[in-house]
Amino acid sequence: MTEFTDDDVGKRVVNANGDTIGLVSGVETGSAYVDPDPGLTDKIRTRLGWDDVGENDYVLDPSHVDAVTDDAIRLSR
Repeated sequence: MTEFTDDDVGKRVVNANGDTIGLVSGVETGSAYVDPDPGLTDKIRTRLGWDDVGENDYVLDPSHVDAVTDDAIRLSR
């Protein structure tokens, strides 16, 4: 099972086809939150390491993760 850390904030979340579906906006108590439509401000905040979990962000289910790389989280389905 995948365990998310603060190092995952700012990573792209991509589907099995490699299409970007969002950006990790924050990690709280081991759960990663994904912003499905990040704006420029959101991207800058995450690159600076400022977590910004919004009310429209989704919790990423670790069982759906195929791989975590240096710059992306790839989903298995």
